[in-house]
Amino acid sequence: MTMTRTAPRSPWMLDISDLGRRPGSMIETEREIPAPADLGTDVISVPEGQTLPLTTRLESVVEGVLVTGTVRATAVGACVRCLDPVSINVESRFQELFAYADRAAHHREVGAEDDETEQHVVVDGYIDLEPLLRDTVVPALPFQPVCREDCLGLCAQCGVRMEDDPGHEHVDIDPRWSALAALAEQAEPAEDD
Repeated sequence: MTMTRTAPRSPWMLDISDLGRRPGSMIETEREIPAPADLGTDVISVPEGQTLPLTTRLESVVEGVLVTGTVRATAVGACVRCLDPVSINVESRFQELFAYADRAAHHREVGAEDDETEQHVVVDGYIDLEPLLRDTVVPALPFQPVCREDCLGLCAQCGVRMEDDPGHEHVDIDPRWSALAALAEQAEPAEDD
C-alpha cells in the first residue's frame, strides 16, 4: 500500500521531496507568494496578500537542507514626522539550515543545541518559510520611516505641516512670566492714547 502525502495549504511551505537527502543536491526555485498578516510593525508593514517575489536555493547537506534566498516586498505606512503616506521597497536576503527531524532529535538527545537557539526543522518533507521570512523582512523595515530625509514634520504645538509654512513659529512664554505678559498687553493700548 502506497502512502501519499497531502500538500500543506500554506503557500509558505516548500516541498523538498525532489531534493533528496544526498549531500550536494540542489534545487533553485522562483515563485510568488502572498504576504501573511502582520508582516511588519504598527508604523510600517507589508499589506496582507501582497504578492512577494521569492527566489530560493535549496541545498542538501548532511544535517538537513540549507535554504538561501531573496524576498522582495513593498512596505507601506506613514512618515513619522509629517504623517504623509510612505512606500518603501525592501529586498531581504536570508540563509538558514532546516535540520532533518531525525538529526534535530539526535542533537537534542546529546545536548548539542543551545536552548536559546531556535532550530528550524524539516517536517514531513516540507519546509515552512514563514517564520524565517518574518525574521528577515521585519528587521529590514525602517524603525522610523520618513517620506524624505529632510522632512520638516509637523509643528509640535499646533500640528501645522511645516513644509507648507516654513516660517511658522510660536512665541513661548515661560509660565512663570505669564502674569507679567498679561500686564504688558494691558499697558500697550494705554500708550497709544
